[in-house]
Amino acid sequence: MKAIVTCGPSCEPIDRVRRMTNFSTGELGVRLANALTVAGVETICLKGEQATWRGESRASRTIAYATNNDLLGKLKAEAQAGRVDAVFHAAALCDYRVSRILNASGSEVGGAKIPTGGGALTMTLEPTAKVIAQLRPLFPEALLVGWKYELDGDRAEALEKAFAQIASKQTTACVVNGAAYGSDFGLCEPPDSVANFPDKAELCAGLVRWMIQRCGSD
Repeated sequence: MKAIVTCGPSCEPIDRVRRMTNFSTGELGVRLANALTVAGVETICLKGEQATWRGESRASRTIAYATNNDLLGKLKAEAQAGRVDAVFHAAALCDYRVSRILNASGSEVGGAKIPTGGGALTMTLEPTAKVIAQLRPLFPEALLVGWKYELDGDRAEALEKAFAQIASKQTTACVVNGAAYGSDFGLCEPPDSVANFPDKAELCAGLVRWMIQRCGSD
């Protein structure tokens, strides 16, 4: 069996020195990749360059990525390399990229390093490509697991968003967590199944069992 785990944050450049990113550490994805590897699954871990968690990676291969498009390119390469049984898309990707930067007088600025002495800047952000929307075309036969990290709302709303992601992105399942969901993790499968895990270790163990069971029954 072969699996891909994406984890950590992507980044999008402001100039050649500065970038936008988020607070994802990559810990959960690395732990999942390790658990899959220990269980005998050939595992490729695609880890964001800005991930701050420095725990050991036991994956068969660990490959760094930078931007959303960089990650998508690496996923395409893995899809072309041969069969993949499961993709666990735990990466926390940038939703926006910088399309234009204006100075205080309204003139567009750029360059390798934007000068800091010119006063306030206004950045125009445009949506980035949704990598999760490309997973089913790339891996038509694979188990696909997305993630929903929700901070606002309540548990019912977080679950509604998780099941909506499954339907719209044609994934097999979705892991939901965050303050809106509570302190635990939920593994959602259609039409309405939710398996709960109290912490990261139990979630990783549960996902390994889930993959092995699903692949064995196919």
